[in-house]
Amino acid sequence: MGPLQGLKVVDLTSMVSGPVAAMMLADQGAAVVKVEPPRGEQMRFLGPPTNELPAAFFSCNRGKTSLALDLKAEAGREVLWKLIDEADVLLQNFRPGAMDRMGFGESAVRKRNGRLIYVSISGFGESGPYATQRVYDPVIQALSGATDIQAHRTTRDPEMFRIIIADKVTSLTAAQAISSALYHRAQSGEGQHIKLSMLDAMLAFFWPEGMGGLTFADNEFDPAARSGSMDLIYPTLDGFITAGVISDKEWVGMCRALNREDLIHDERFATARARGQNGEARKALTLAEIAKWPTEEILRRLNDNDVPNAPLLRRTELLENEQIVASKAIERTLYDGFGEVRQARPAAQFSQTPSAIAGPAPKLGEHSATILRELGYKEEQIQELFDAGVIVGPKP
Repeated sequence: MGPLQGLKVVDLTSMVSGPVAAMMLADQGAAVVKVEPPRGEQMRFLGPPTNELPAAFFSCNRGKTSLALDLKAEAGREVLWKLIDEADVLLQNFRPGAMDRMGFGESAVRKRNGRLIYVSISGFGESGPYATQRVYDPVIQALSGATDIQAHRTTRDPEMFRIIIADKVTSLTAAQAISSALYHRAQSGEGQHIKLSMLDAMLAFFWPEGMGGLTFADNEFDPAARSGSMDLIYPTLDGFITAGVISDKEWVGMCRALNREDLIHDERFATARARGQNGEARKALTLAEIAKWPTEEILRRLNDNDVPNAPLLRRTELLENEQIVASKAIERTLYDGFGEVRQARPAAQFSQTPSAIAGPAPKLGEHSATILRELGYKEEQIQELFDAGVIVGPKP
């Protein structure tokens, strides 16, 4: 019943950047066919499996159907052409030029399906010295300034985000761009080619505050010089919290929560600009004051004074956090062969066309026969393709 109900998506992507974008479309009602080589894509083999599927693969590919297809065989390419002819969206994240060599480049596909939204995700774009290099998330983190943003506050040694952030930022950007292209098509009937690089997506994501020192060329400064003024992690007597202030009202609340009303009119902190200029002093003072309080008490006092705050949760504590439980942010579903499966629910909640997790991730080629039937193949033709190794999966 999602807003994309009736939309047909061909997902030729692997790993994370493309699969997560396609998964979001599936959550919003699209019918997504994941096309993989007969051996399966690499993510199927990363991490310990449950019922043949690792957790990361499951989460990146939930709600899709799987067609395991040998595109080196002419009969396999013909199957893909039939899928493309009926598709609304095609996603691919091969290296630039690979789809053209396979015979499925954008110009060739456009001749058969002019309404198609064709999405090409790459690491660096189609030009430049890095364009044809292999790429994984850490490479983009290194080039985008992520390791400088995350640098150790004392030593300034570079550090990386400990998640696949570049891939997932690219996924979010791709899903949003696809929606925009579909809107344009609804108005004009015209499909188009979306080109998206992981490097571009990360630079755009970081730019507003992460690259503030580079924005005004005539007043350039090293962005790292002002990255230390953010409110981050504070130890308490028995744990850790985060708390931060931006407005004057919040600063007053912070001072009252800490029983330090004497700091309200301290000229170093009396205005937002002054607090920014004296960020290290303010943070050191806040650190020392919060350390005097037990976690529950200081969180209560901060809440009573309308200061943004939260306890620092371990990932194992998420499932029982009162806010996460109350908002039903984590869905728990029983699937045959998997038991209880926990997934973050689709973040965008639609009032009229609710999004929903459509089902588990597919096993390799789980729906190969079904998909071919929907494309008009007869049972004997499907059996021949299985026998020839062109498709893989449960045989009919």
